[in-house]
Amino acid sequence: MPRIIPLGDSAASVLFEAAVSPQTHRRVRAVCSRLSSAPFAGMLEFVPSFHSVAVYYDGHAVLKAYPQYIAPGEENYPYPVVAALLKDLLKHTEEQEAPAPRTVRIPVCYGGENGPDLEFVARHNGLSVQEVIDVHSSADYLVYMLGFAPGFPYLGGLSPAISAPRRSSPRLVIPAGSVGIAGDQTGVYPLETPGGWQLIGRTPLALFKPDAMPPVLLLAGDIVRFYPVSFREFSDMGDERL
Repeated sequence: MPRIIPLGDSAASVLFEAAVSPQTHRRVRAVCSRLSSAPFAGMLEFVPSFHSVAVYYDGHAVLKAYPQYIAPGEENYPYPVVAALLKDLLKHTEEQEAPAPRTVRIPVCYGGENGPDLEFVARHNGLSVQEVIDVHSSADYLVYMLGFAPGFPYLGGLSPAISAPRRSSPRLVIPAGSVGIAGDQTGVYPLETPGGWQLIGRTPLALFKPDAMPPVLLLAGDIVRFYPVSFREFSDMGDERL
């Protein structure tokens, strides 16, 4: 059974084991699926991470909706009520409730000005540039969570053969769409931001459009497959979105 702990005075966290793994991710997704289909009164939103789910709530609404859960002397404390509601939800949540993953194919123009660190990643691993591209574009990547910037996907499933450390000196500006590697993860920068990942390519797809619904291209639980495109194809695609 996962642990439930308070996050300030208006949120609680459902914590699973600390290991980052597909099994833990499925449990996180199952809880999110149950919260989405059967939210408790007063719940505002939930946010999944690698091994936890943060649940935000309106304390006044919770206390008003569930007087039967309020212990004597705790009439002004919504967290114990929320904790009891989450424990009850967990008892009835099965790992199989995690929805089927969606597969998203993302074009990448590797190397050159779009991937200035591609040669470093190749040298670091004793591979050719083409071997790095082949390995990176041949795997299925699981979106464990979004974070750092709106729509930034933390992708698991990177082959150890092309893992690389973060840059010792982060860049102040990284173009939107840049595909990077850091340790055993890969990801895509949705916005122009600073960052320290090793950049190996860039996609023309927009991962974050604030006026769209949903505003992000990828969601936790999606499967990402990268495929190489030439610089001309990259340029012709412009700023696209699936």
